[in-house]
Amino acid sequence: MAIDLNMTTPVARISGFLGLQRGTIGVLAVVVLVGMGEHMAERFLPIYIIALGGGAMAIGLLQAMDNLLSALYAFPGGYLSDRLGTRRALLVFNLVAMAGFALVLLIPTWPAVLAGAVLFISWSAISLPATISLIYKVLPRNKRTMGVTMHSLVRRIPMALGPIAGGLFIAVWGERDGVRLAFGAALAMAAVAVVLQQRMLDDDQPHPAAAMAAGPNPEKNPLKLLRAMNPAMRGLLVTDILIRFCEQIPYAFVVVWCMKAIAQPISAVQFGLLTFIEMATAVLIYIPVAYLADRGTKKPFVLVTFGFFTLFPLVLLYSRTFAWLIVAFVLRGLKEFGEPTRKSLIMDLAPDHCKAGMFGLYYLIRDLFVTLAALGGALLWQISPETNLITAFVFGVIGTIGFAVFGRDLPVPSPVNTKEAPHGRS
Repeated sequence: MAIDLNMTTPVARISGFLGLQRGTIGVLAVVVLVGMGEHMAERFLPIYIIALGGGAMAIGLLQAMDNLLSALYAFPGGYLSDRLGTRRALLVFNLVAMAGFALVLLIPTWPAVLAGAVLFISWSAISLPATISLIYKVLPRNKRTMGVTMHSLVRRIPMALGPIAGGLFIAVWGERDGVRLAFGAALAMAAVAVVLQQRMLDDDQPHPAAAMAAGPNPEKNPLKLLRAMNPAMRGLLVTDILIRFCEQIPYAFVVVWCMKAIAQPISAVQFGLLTFIEMATAVLIYIPVAYLADRGTKKPFVLVTFGFFTLFPLVLLYSRTFAWLIVAFVLRGLKEFGEPTRKSLIMDLAPDHCKAGMFGLYYLIRDLFVTLAALGGALLWQISPETNLITAFVFGVIGTIGFAVFGRDLPVPSPVNTKEAPHGRS
């Protein structure tokens, strides 16, 4: 049963404020289950690869593959969501991820890790357009940024708790067996998510007659869809690519910096705690920022976010103790300040008949370019960790200044527009 936002009970008022309806609650529950399993193991994959005999280039290849596959999966994920509906698309995506978890669990070699990652990396990348599109279908315009924010907030719960659980697995069973057992837990939780999503999500596949009345079929050719991309979105895309270079050049090596490179290395459990601090920081700022972003322009929030992305590698460079790493990871959490707002802006600019497809196209283009950052990050790390972090900072500065000068915003919605009815079923 959908939550009645007209009810006056405290629970209903809170649900209305947060943009929670049956469809959004169902997909958020799935995000927690699959994400918890994924992040118990995924954050420690560089350490696992080292334990299995892989080196820096294997870690760089993993991160490059993550970005490349995230790019390649994003557009098909959006297209399948527009074509099949969210419920059916998520079922396919979850089954593919489960196959990847099983492969890593059963074959303890670093090439098998890369092969399994081809499958389980797909879930986050390929499901994102579907989940964001569902939020835009069921919520009114003045609650969409809040809805995207709740998705981002809930995603951070497993990001925060998963590495702590994974760190405990490593502390008890070691770097090899601990990570393998974490993948076993991930497989079990993904299976529960499959059952849950089939019970809670409505089958939103349009009837053929209704689909014809609604407009053109989803575009399967990304080159044709590119012509429909708003110029403001193109400007955001270019600067976002530069910022993601800043993030991805050191991304796979952050755990190596903390646990291997600095003068006072930390343990796996301590790294899990740092990740928890990062996610807790993000969670605390999400809702107030979403409330303000739904009522004003979005550019300032995105610009502040780009600034935090830029500062993190510089601060990490000078963080050589656990106490200073806490400071760095608080800053890393603050980079989520305007991330939901950026996603919401993309969806605002996308055509109504292909919002998931356009969202996927944006990520396809962005992550194809950013794949180069991960490979370059491995080469820079081999020169020195300091070279890696300083180069990342420089890319961040260029991207932030570029968005400050060339970034565009949508006008603030009129009171009439902010009261428009939700699209689709709740």
